[in-house]
Amino acid sequence: MTGLGLFLAVTVVMDYGPPSFEKPLGALPVVRDYLARLDLAGTIDRLAPMRDKVNRATHGDVIAALVANRLTSPTPLLHVERWARQWAVEEMFGLAPDVLNDDRVGRALDALAPVCEAVVGSVGAAAIAAFGLDVSRIHWDMTSISLYGTYPEVDGDYATPKYGHPKDRRPDLKQVQTGLAVTGDGGIPLVHRAYDGGAGEVAQVTGAMHALATLAGERRFLLVGDSKLVSYGNLTALIDAGVQFLAPAPKQVVPASTLAGLDWASAGIVEYVADRDQARFAHQRASYRAREGVTTLRGPRKKDPVLTMRTVYLWSSARAQAARAARTAKLDRAADDLDRLSRAAGSHHLYRDVAAVTARVATIAAKRRVSGYLLTETSLDPDTGKPTLTWHFNQDALDAEAATDGWYALLTNLPDDVGPAEVLARYKGQEVVERRYGAFKGPLAVAPMFLHSNQRIHALIHVICLALLIFSLIERQTRLGAGPDGKIPGLYAGRPARPTGALVLGALNTLRLMPARDGQPAYIPRPPHLHQHLLDILGVDPTRPP
Repeated sequence: MTGLGLFLAVTVVMDYGPPSFEKPLGALPVVRDYLARLDLAGTIDRLAPMRDKVNRATHGDVIAALVANRLTSPTPLLHVERWARQWAVEEMFGLAPDVLNDDRVGRALDALAPVCEAVVGSVGAAAIAAFGLDVSRIHWDMTSISLYGTYPEVDGDYATPKYGHPKDRRPDLKQVQTGLAVTGDGGIPLVHRAYDGGAGEVAQVTGAMHALATLAGERRFLLVGDSKLVSYGNLTALIDAGVQFLAPAPKQVVPASTLAGLDWASAGIVEYVADRDQARFAHQRASYRAREGVTTLRGPRKKDPVLTMRTVYLWSSARAQAARAARTAKLDRAADDLDRLSRAAGSHHLYRDVAAVTARVATIAAKRRVSGYLLTETSLDPDTGKPTLTWHFNQDALDAEAATDGWYALLTNLPDDVGPAEVLARYKGQEVVERRYGAFKGPLAVAPMFLHSNQRIHALIHVICLALLIFSLIERQTRLGAGPDGKIPGLYAGRPARPTGALVLGALNTLRLMPARDGQPAYIPRPPHLHQHLLDILGVDPTRPP
């Protein structure tokens, strides 16, 4: 193992091999300029200054290069120096490739780890100022990252690998978690945090809220989250801080019986069209209805004041249809399994007694998720002495569940003049943070990791989040500069397309730097029209020296 002492297993999403003589330039000029606008390297160097003044690169320089690596050709960290030799890193960032050796990268991560939150705060504030971001609506969510290794020794000051509830369904691996707070304006991740693998999502909301409040300053903002945002402590902290909130109510706060009692016919029609329905005919679009109400939430102590929250009950035809289809499918699968078991009871070597049949019924009920309405009777045939099984679904239980189809409740402290349609529109923006996690684990090539130090895990997560910040800013700027139809000509397979971060980076990755020859300096050939158009929209001049 090298001095870096870490290995990152990745799926290389944008894997572009080295050319025969010229160097790939790709989006390096854009990344360099955007990092400069955010003053990332300068911020890190002020918070984590170098002790050795003779060093050829500061910690900020190295971290900036790692961010560029994630955005151009994400490779295992042991290969960063090789990437720098193949790509025009020296020409764009002024760093000799051998500076990015394993030991130097490791030391830069060690230096970043203690100051991550301060770096995030400074860079987030710079992003708001430099790009004019609207922070009136913020979306918060968390995800997990699986890790290979046992990690018997960890530093308690940093995110600690632990077993938890992984989103990738790998309970055999330890994990760490990360939280993102992104703007409704372009989905820009302004605040990101790394957490222990076993950290409860509910408990992390308040810290993120305070970080966002610091960034927003005097600006008032709405924090949108999932049901994990809803707890007495979280909502009390949000209200006390003057922060507006919006989140779906968990079942323990608004039970299914409450939703089942709502009258669809008396609910008002909501004038809202989902993004996925914009191009469809009116009769093909999902319809929405809403009712208003209040929900009370009690604190853990008797003396805690009761919270009374505005509740918007929403019904979606698409959601109702999906619920009916899902229930029908699982009932059909369960019925098939139970019918086979009924035929096999007593005749199959696995089900020769009542206990074996009963155990199999429990397995089917759990697997098919029908325990709430499955009624069974297992007995012995008096003539043969073999077990028998009869079963049916409880129609009353099915009807009670069907009454909730399409309904869900949103809790908020938004004023009453923000109508149900606007409440729904603001909540639907929550998909933006899920989309960012898609980029976090896809184009930026995050996969299960093996690192020797949880301090470096902590720092590396923040490096990837900083790369996601640049990725998102590139996407937002190109969308702002797109044509009236929101598309850029030639962006996807020569056809117009709505710009995404991945499409823009993929298009720019064909740019090359021609080498110096015959006494002539290295130069960038005149970019094709599409590349020049993208560079103009992004406000980047690739010929500017580092």
